[in-house]
Amino acid sequence: MRDSTDDASSTPPYGGAGPAGPGFAHPAFFYRGDREYLAGTVPFIQEGLSASEPVAVAVPAPRLALIAAELGPAADAVHLVDMTLAGRNPGRIIPSVLRAFADARTDVRVRIVGEPVWPGRTAAEYPACVQHEALINEAFDGRDVVVLCPYDAGALPADVLDDARATHPFLVDRGRRSVSDAYDPRKVLDRCNEPLLPPPGAAVFRYDADTLPAARDFALAEARERATGAVRLQDLALVVAELTTNSVVHAGGGGTLRLWAQDAQIVVQVEDRGRLSDPLVGRRPARPEQVGGRGLLLVHCLSDLVRLHTGDGGTTIRSYVACV
Repeated sequence: MRDSTDDASSTPPYGGAGPAGPGFAHPAFFYRGDREYLAGTVPFIQEGLSASEPVAVAVPAPRLALIAAELGPAADAVHLVDMTLAGRNPGRIIPSVLRAFADARTDVRVRIVGEPVWPGRTAAEYPACVQHEALINEAFDGRDVVVLCPYDAGALPADVLDDARATHPFLVDRGRRSVSDAYDPRKVLDRCNEPLLPPPGAAVFRYDADTLPAARDFALAEARERATGAVRLQDLALVVAELTTNSVVHAGGGGTLRLWAQDAQIVVQVEDRGRLSDPLVGRRPARPEQVGGRGLLLVHCLSDLVRLHTGDGGTTIRSYVACV
């Protein structure tokens, strides 16, 4: 990384406007321990409050409590979100957390602290986290928004920090601001667009327009049989209905449904011949006047994790629904 540390007196905090468009900034903040965490987040929040800018903080609950305690009464003016709940599925963070907050306040500059990656994210979740971080830049292109993303540099692996450098145009580390020479979100998105191979023993159902109800019934029956606990059957039924209907309407009239149990979750996978050209599909909030086009957004909102692969050979979408 090139050392391009800026003088604080001549450069706006946290990098100013970035290459994604005027007014938009998306810095990664590397911290080590509670003291650095507070030193990098609380002044950012206080600057926003002093400027009458709306501020949201979406971080894991222990960090949320730490920030709230440091802010004191000022915390009442901040929109606080437990990211371990709201962002359990990284695919719903942009529409349900970031855009939901920013879109309601388009007449002023908005500040958000968002921490989607923390120690304990699973191997299945992590690629979706990286995709989310890469897509923030496109989702807020041209917006007057700053999204500051903390990364626990003392606990996260080196390759995770490398991905942060690739998905964030600016870096903040030990009080120094710099431009990331590794910034390349498109390369990250291409790498994370990995094939999703089902395990041996997955239940299989091939569907078309005439068998959509049967596909849903098949999934519910298999989920009941395989679940280690109660299943959110209504959520699962809606996920299956949206994914299979999308295949019929937009991807050649049918596809293949697979289902299996994994780590106290029911996993549903749909494969069809379609190709998704928009990397933000399912991650944009629906407009009030919008008719249709909410299928993948609903899937993201209902699922505990969504993974996707698309290419010339077709599209695979995988949804995880936890047993409860």
